[in-house]
Amino acid sequence: MPQYSNALKGTIKITGSKSESNRLLILQQFYKNLQIENLGESDDTAVMKKALFSDEKVVDVHHAGTAMRFLTAYFSIVEGRETVLTGSKRMKERPIQLLVDALRSLGAEIKYMENDGFPPIKIIGKKLTNDKVTINGNVSSQYISALLLIASSLENGLQLKFEGEVTSVPYIKMTLSLLSELGIENSWEENTITVKPKKQLEDNIVTVESDWSSASYYYSLVALSEDAEITLNAYKKNSLQGDSVLAEIYQKLGVETEFGKDFITLTKLKNFNPSPFAHNLQNAPDIAQTIAVTCFGLNISCGLSGLHTLKIKETDRLVALKTELEKFGAIVRITEDSLHLKSTSVIKEEVLVKTYNDHRMAMAFAPLLLKTSLEIEDAEVVSKSYPEFWKDIQKLTNTNLIL
Repeated sequence: MPQYSNALKGTIKITGSKSESNRLLILQQFYKNLQIENLGESDDTAVMKKALFSDEKVVDVHHAGTAMRFLTAYFSIVEGRETVLTGSKRMKERPIQLLVDALRSLGAEIKYMENDGFPPIKIIGKKLTNDKVTINGNVSSQYISALLLIASSLENGLQLKFEGEVTSVPYIKMTLSLLSELGIENSWEENTITVKPKKQLEDNIVTVESDWSSASYYYSLVALSEDAEITLNAYKKNSLQGDSVLAEIYQKLGVETEFGKDFITLTKLKNFNPSPFAHNLQNAPDIAQTIAVTCFGLNISCGLSGLHTLKIKETDRLVALKTELEKFGAIVRITEDSLHLKSTSVIKEEVLVKTYNDHRMAMAFAPLLLKTSLEIEDAEVVSKSYPEFWKDIQKLTNTNLIL
């Protein structure tokens, strides 16, 4: 067993939300007077910034899925610029056809360089005059947000119509809320989103809220601790981020959330009795790994659904999660869109956790250090979204991690 302080106490400031940062960086290209404060320090945001300010013909986004989707749309409307967007081996396995088809219907010129439907792609930027597009609602919200982020710069704006049920609604609402904050007129009525064109913004300063996905690992730490009080900066109660549902979810897993002016304080509930947990995470799939590990560490059964988008992330997260949990002695069943964990009192020691080039795999399993000894393979993968993660965790737990 690792040695750690029985009471976890401390204050952590988490980097600005990757999701908000990357959206605002795209919008800043159209509105040069936009000032962004508390910009995220993640690898994905660094990749986005480098790509936006690069004159190179070939832009390599590595593992950054958000950058791939957003930049596909952005470079499509940079008139006269020819860009080849590529990435890691895994990125070349992640589909992009639905977004490419949508952009082509608007008049974009995009060609596949290797395999149809997948990066790398060649984009020849041009003026897009069509203003209507239809897309399946049951796709990654990044496809939809990519279209919405360029919408106000199009001559006639954009009318985006959904076919079928829309998933990942909070991330779409985040994009629309940022547009509204900048004075860009938009509406969502029934199955259609409309964004009006806008040439200029009034002077604007936007402060990026800290990342709620990153906060999830502290919720898990508190849940698995004997006693804890951790304050996280900078957060707000009325967040744009879908993962802010953490406060509600972890109340059922033994964590109380107190909201301050620009912070949250997480406290371990006294006399908490764990019980089987079930939740549909359709609107917050990025916190599934954290919750599953928490439930395992608490020795409770859980059923998580709405996870179909996890199969096309940095890795197939459902398969990876099952594989790594089973190393600790977990009993796990997965389907195409769900994970089911049986309670077990067995937690094996000295387990090597593979990360599969996935930052969330590394951070989701880290809280288990409060229950057993473990080693994280390729631990520095956390820099994708939270470069200071291990430093902050060690400060809180006073634990010498094996990394």
